[in-house]
Amino acid sequence: MTKIDIVSGFLGAGKTTLIKKLLKEALGGEQVVLIENEFGEIGIDGGFLKESGIEITEMNSGCICCSLVGDFATSLKEVLDKYSPDRILIEPSGVGKLSDVMRAVEGATAPQGVHLNSAVAVVDAKKCKTYLKNFGEFFENQIEHAGTIILSRTGEMSQDKIDACITLIREHNAKAQIVTTPWENLTGEKMLEAIENAHDLEKELLAEVMAMAKDEHEHHHHHHDHDEHEHHHDHDEHEHHHDHDEHEHHHDHDEHEHHHHDGECSCGHHHHHDADEVFTSWGMETPDAYSKDEIESILAKLEDQETYGYVLRSKGMLPSMDGAFWHFDYVPGESEVRSGTAEVTGKICVIGSELKEDKLKELFAK
Repeated sequence: MTKIDIVSGFLGAGKTTLIKKLLKEALGGEQVVLIENEFGEIGIDGGFLKESGIEITEMNSGCICCSLVGDFATSLKEVLDKYSPDRILIEPSGVGKLSDVMRAVEGATAPQGVHLNSAVAVVDAKKCKTYLKNFGEFFENQIEHAGTIILSRTGEMSQDKIDACITLIREHNAKAQIVTTPWENLTGEKMLEAIENAHDLEKELLAEVMAMAKDEHEHHHHHHDHDEHEHHHDHDEHEHHHDHDEHEHHHDHDEHEHHHHDGECSCGHHHHHDADEVFTSWGMETPDAYSKDEIESILAKLEDQETYGYVLRSKGMLPSMDGAFWHFDYVPGESEVRSGTAEVTGKICVIGSELKEDKLKELFAK
C-alpha cells in the first residue's frame, strides 16, 4: 500500500534539505515519487532534487486552494495509477496551508483506499517568533495540523532560545512530536522513525481537518468566478490604511507587521487569505554567468526592504564563469551559495510581500 507523506514548512525552513536527507539515508530501497507545489513563476526545487533519481511532478500556482481542488488531485491519482509507488512525498508551497493539502490528499486518494501516512511541518527555529507575528495565519496553520514538527537550525541557537520556540509552538499544537536535535546529529532513518511514530496523531488531526471541511460546506456557498474574492471586514481587529488601493504596511525595525482581512476563495473554500493575496513572487531566467562574490553581494542587498520589498525567500541556479553552476538559497539574515549541477539555463525566484520587481530585476541583471 502506498504511503503518502506531506513535508510542509514555511518559506526557507528546510523542506527540500529534509527530503534529500530522507531520500539518501532512509528511503533508498523504496520507489518514491515527489510531488511539488511551487509558489512562484519559475520552478526551482525540481532542479535541486532531480539528481536523486525520483519522479518529480511540479506545479506552479499562486492560489494553492484552486490548484489543490483541481490539478493537484488529478496529478495524485495519475501518480498512483502510473507508478503504484511505495511512497509519495508531497512538498507543498512554503506559503500553503497544511490543512488544505491534507484535505486534498484524503479527497483524492480515499476512494482508492490510500490514506495519509504523515504530515510534517519543518520550522526554522531562529525565525519562529518573527513568522508567527507577521504571517501567523499561514505559519500557525502548518504548526497546528502537523503530527511531527522538525526544528531546523537548532545547532546555531542557545538552549533558552530553543525552549522559547518550543513554548510558542506548544501554544498552537500541544500534541505533536517536536524534533529539536540538530540534523547533522540525526540519521535520516531516525528522523523517519520519529515522523512515522506520530501516525495516530495524524489520524486524529486528519479527522479534525475533514470535520472542518464538512462544516465549511454546510455554512458557505461555493463560488466559481475566479476573478472575484469576497472579503469580510472586522475593523476592530484589523487595521488598514488605503492609498490608491494599495495596502500600507507598518515597519517595526527588523520585523514587518501585516494585517489582513478574512476572505473566501472563489473555489468555495473559506480562508482567511489565499497565498496570492498576501505573498507575491518574481522570477527570471538568464544565460549570464556570475561569480560567487557577485551572487553573495546580490543576496546581501535583499535585506534592504525599502528598496526591494520584504523578501522572505530567494533561491536559484546561475551559470558560473567556468561553465558550471552556482545554486543559492536566501532567507532573511542568512544565505548560501554552493556549486551544483548544471541546468538548461539560469533561474531565479524571489518570494515575499510588496516586492519591487523593477528593482529586483535591476539587482540581478548583468
